[in-house]
Parts: sequence; C-alpha cells; structure tokens
Amino acid sequence: MFSLNREREQPFFSTRAHVFQIDPATKRNWIPASKHAVTVSFFYDANRHACRIISVGGTKAIINSIISHNMTFTKTSQKFGQWADSRANTVYGLGFATEQQLHQFAERFKEVKEAARLAREKSQDKMELSTAALSIAAPQFSQDLCDELQSPPVMCVNGPEDKLFRSQSADITLSSEKERIKKMLSEGSICEINLEAELFSLQDSNAKLVAALHEANANVEQWKKQLAAYQEETDRLRDQVTDLEAQGAQGPSDMMKDELTQSLEELENLLKAKDEEIRILQSKKSNFHELKQEREEAIHRLQELEMRNVELERRVQNAEQNLTSALEDRERAENEVQRVAQILDVKIFDLNDLRQSLVQLISK
Repeated sequence: MFSLNREREQPFFSTRAHVFQIDPATKRNWIPASKHAVTVSFFYDANRHACRIISVGGTKAIINSIISHNMTFTKTSQKFGQWADSRANTVYGLGFATEQQLHQFAERFKEVKEAARLAREKSQDKMELSTAALSIAAPQFSQDLCDELQSPPVMCVNGPEDKLFRSQSADITLSSEKERIKKMLSEGSICEINLEAELFSLQDSNAKLVAALHEANANVEQWKKQLAAYQEETDRLRDQVTDLEAQGAQGPSDMMKDELTQSLEELENLLKAKDEEIRILQSKKSNFHELKQEREEAIHRLQELEMRNVELERRVQNAEQNLTSALEDRERAENEVQRVAQILDVKIFDLNDLRQSLVQLISK
C-alpha cells in the first residue's frame, strides 16, 4: 500500500537529517528512529490534494505524516526542529547537519501548512454550500451523508440549535487538542535542549579523554624508551665499577667505590620506582587530570634522574682518575721496594763475607 502511494505521489523537496520520535511512555525523551542521516521528503498527492512528509529507512517507513493546517514546526535549537502529529499520536524530531538545511525545511513546512489551510477553507466553503442545498432538497438524506463523512461542519443540518451545539463541541475538541499538542511541544523542546546540551558536553569530554589517552600512550612509550636507555647506562656503569673493583687496591679509592656502589643502588631503586609509576599511570588513564599531574611529576623525576646520572658519570671519571693515580703510586712504590731489596741483598752479602773473614781471623 505504501509503495502504491509513493508511485502516485511526487516529491517536490528533499533533504537529509537524523530522525527522532518522542518516547510514548515518558513523553520527554527522544528515541532515535535512524542510526544515521536519512532522506526526508515532501510528497504531494494530486488525487487527494494533500501533502505529507515521508522518510524511509531500508524497507520501513520512519516518517509518514500528513501535513494539516493546525501543525506547527518548532525550531528548538540551531540544527534541530520538531512537530507533533495527532493522527500518529507522536512527535517527530529532525536533526540537521547545518542551520541552513533547518531553515529551508521550516520554510517549506510553513508553505505547505498555509496551502493546507487554504485548501481546507475552500473545502469547508464548498461543503457548507452542498450541505445547505441538500438540507433544502432532502434533510434526511443529508443527515445520513453527514454521518458517513463524520465531519463536524457538515453534520450540522438539523436546525440552528443542533448546529450551534456541534460547533461548540468541535471548538472544545480542537482547543483540547491544541493544548495537548502545545504541552507535548513544550515538554519535547525542554527535553531536547537538555539532551542536546548533555550530548555536546559528553562529546567534548570524550574528545578530551581520547586526546589525553593518546598523549598518555605516547608519553608512556617515550618513558619506556628512556628507562631502557637508563637501564643500559646503569648496566654499563655497573660493569665499569666491577672492573674498577677488580683492578683497584686497598687505599684512598675504597670510599669512592662505596659511594659509586651506593649511587648505583639508588639509581636501580629509582628505576624500579619509575617502572611502578608507569604501571600506575597505565591503570589510571581514565582520569585525565591525575594523569597529567603524575606525568609532570614523572618528568620532574626523570630530570632529577638525568642530573643524578650526569653526577654519577662525573664520579666514575674521578674514580678512574684516582685509581689510575693510585696504580701509578703503587707501581712506583713497588719499584722502590725492589730497588731497596736489591741494595739490602748486596749489603747482606757483604756482611756475610765480612763475618766469614772475621771467623777466619779469629781461628788463626
């Protein structure tokens, strides 16, 4: 049936928008009718002389709303508008990509609504003339015909009192319908403003968190590389200290070696603490502010670690110089001891000869 109607109707305006419908349970929340933007078109039915708004998602009609003279399209924000359809007992909402698209849709809706109002007034005039003629010719037949059409202006054929009663009843029904639609529009407008503000806030927060996570991931990778480099440097310094301990002797360099060993231990402790901080940072990525603060603290600690590393290298160089000097002094001392030992050997040999000569003299 819908496809047949589409064939006899012709679209005269189309745009793309996100479609929403009011929640029938709460009358306050919007329910998305499409996952993405769909085509929304104005169709004109030449046979019925009526316009309707139609939007199709896949094989399902998302919107099928006949525009009447009492409908109103309300702009609730720069890119969102809504209208109530009493026949479908719902409120439709459209979210556009630009403000210009919303303005074009609202203007076209206003034109179609005005055309529907003029067509209704002309139809009412014709129906009143026909009703008056039928009332004169055949009152009973006119009454039956009006009952079939079920239209308040046409049904008023039983005299002035009946006509006045039906007109008042129609006015009361129309007023209550207008009040209900206004209430739905106001509630939907307030809900839409709140939801749109919340949506923009969530999108902003999400973008900030995503940027923070990307930055944190990049910083963590950079810190890992720096820590690996520091670990290699620590291993190299540890090897140098081991070599110095193997080559060194007891003397003034022992205190320096102890300081170097203590510094290396402190450096290893700092590296372990840094690894623990990285694990904590990875577990706290969801909190942007804490992550930023810890990142600044980690950078500060890394700077301190670099300064300590420079100081440690300077100490190693001083220790190497002191060890070289101590080795040279030791070598000189050993040479002097050897020379003295040689002299003592000569003296001892001479004394031994002297002792033997004295023994011989005494024996004679």
